[in-house]
Amino acid sequence: MNMKPELTERQQRELDYHREHAKKHGAILAEPFSWDVLLNPGRRWWNAYWQMYAYLVSCDLKGKDVLVVGCGFGDDALRLAKLGAKVSAFDLSPDVLQIARTLAAREGLEIAFDEMPAERMRYKDASFDYVICRDILHHVNIPETMSEIVRVAKPGAQFIVNEIYSHSITEKVRRSSLVESFLYPRMRRLIYGPEKPYITEDERKLNESDLAEITKPLQARRFEKHFNFLVTRIIPEQSELFAKIDRILLILFKPMAPFLAGRILFSAQIVK
Repeated sequence: MNMKPELTERQQRELDYHREHAKKHGAILAEPFSWDVLLNPGRRWWNAYWQMYAYLVSCDLKGKDVLVVGCGFGDDALRLAKLGAKVSAFDLSPDVLQIARTLAAREGLEIAFDEMPAERMRYKDASFDYVICRDILHHVNIPETMSEIVRVAKPGAQFIVNEIYSHSITEKVRRSSLVESFLYPRMRRLIYGPEKPYITEDERKLNESDLAEITKPLQARRFEKHFNFLVTRIIPEQSELFAKIDRILLILFKPMAPFLAGRILFSAQIVK
């Protein structure tokens, strides 16, 4: 019998948070699913999500075994299945998985959704040609999760990461008393408006030490791009003009980008 593993305290807090998150976002099922990012993904060259798909669309995913780690409401799983991939996707939360399954059924897509923690996957060894991690690694135990990713990946599998990130030096500035007590509350209202930010109790941005741990089993990096110097920090993401300027600044000051960026996107091969 396939027994569910006992959750850690951190995993249980994540599960509880996303149970409430799913309740608030059930209206997703009443809305048409958007395929825009597949039609012309290079259009938003300043946006990490669209740039991730600019790369994925360029890959030949038809018939490939693709794993989506921490799939949430299933957006990436659906889009990858639409590209012809054989998609497996999992999440810790049964509530968000129910929404993902309903969306996939409505769109006529076959996706193998499952419920499990990233630190203890139930997939067989060497199962996947591609592994996608978008906004999940900063929620998990990185060494344990990377060990599992390497185990379930085929030799030479492509690993695509799109994650929030902040260099430790930048984060010290962010956590300074001036920013924490005075600037951040005001910037938070500007960035998020009246809504509560989608931030769980235990999550934290990746830093350079986390990236070193993540990239240990990787080689032949295809690309690495940095995003969000000021955007999502003091400028709303919806501000397209400033988002373009922000991206240009990181391109122009590329050597400093790892210190300045708030998001990183890269792809590399997994060494077995």
